[in-house]
Amino acid sequence: MYRVRNQLGCSERLQQSCKGEPVTVAVLDTGIYPHPDLAGRILAFQDFVNYRHGIYDDSGHGTHVAGCIGGSGMMSNGRYRGIAPKCLFCIGKVLNRNGEGSIDSMYHGLLWVMQNRLHHHIRVLNISVGIGQSDNRNKIEEVIGLLEAVWSSGIVVVCAAGNAGPKAGTISPLGNSRKVITVGCHEGGYFGNRSGLCESYSGRGDVSILYRKPDIVAPGTDIVSCNNRGGNYAKKSGTSMATPIVSGAAALLLQKCPYLNNEQIKRKMVYSAKDLGDDWNKQGWGMLDIGSLFSDEDKM
Repeated sequence: MYRVRNQLGCSERLQQSCKGEPVTVAVLDTGIYPHPDLAGRILAFQDFVNYRHGIYDDSGHGTHVAGCIGGSGMMSNGRYRGIAPKCLFCIGKVLNRNGEGSIDSMYHGLLWVMQNRLHHHIRVLNISVGIGQSDNRNKIEEVIGLLEAVWSSGIVVVCAAGNAGPKAGTISPLGNSRKVITVGCHEGGYFGNRSGLCESYSGRGDVSILYRKPDIVAPGTDIVSCNNRGGNYAKKSGTSMATPIVSGAAALLLQKCPYLNNEQIKRKMVYSAKDLGDDWNKQGWGMLDIGSLFSDEDKM
């Protein structure tokens, strides 16, 4: 996360300038481990997979994602601090230890977010996972309908483009909705010509549609964030890692400017993004630029 913050202009000074109340971010993933970098900020936890009580993450994916959004960096002297290090969390476990989940668990997770949005003041929802393909098209459309209802309720919904690229039309079904911010992965040339970068398999939009997908891209290769076992931190790659960086930026902006709505957040992000000169269906509007995002707000 140290590299990511520097690359996107998210300085410690910028983070500290956000003096407002911490923003609550809901995360639907594999759960969360009570990592020291996240301590004292987990407001609610619900398990839609094993129906266990008590906070846990038997995969590590969800903990890593939460750390990208808002880890404090306490165990690394701030080096692996997330984007919104004061944010609060509501965690819904919708995936098992292998990162697999059902359409039903995602549906119930989304419903839980809707039911708790006012009680916990949820402003951002991070979904770093897709629902995959299914023969039950009606069920998928039902989930997408509920996802869009979450957006319509005022929550900033941020979804991963998925890792099924590079062919066109490989965005995750949830990410294809116009009522979400869809995040692809791109390193913006940071690693040069290195092979195996996340951008090489990040989901691509359908070139035949009239709107851009993904909406925006962020780094997602070799991202260091909170771990659920062993050492305090782990390195992971994928659009799952790029997505919480965008969610963290939304939470940080809302902490500074709580009067903004989700449509305004989306517009500000895409209009301040850095054009990488890549195809629209790969980069969307471009790379998230947190420095420019906040500079534009300061000018208002």
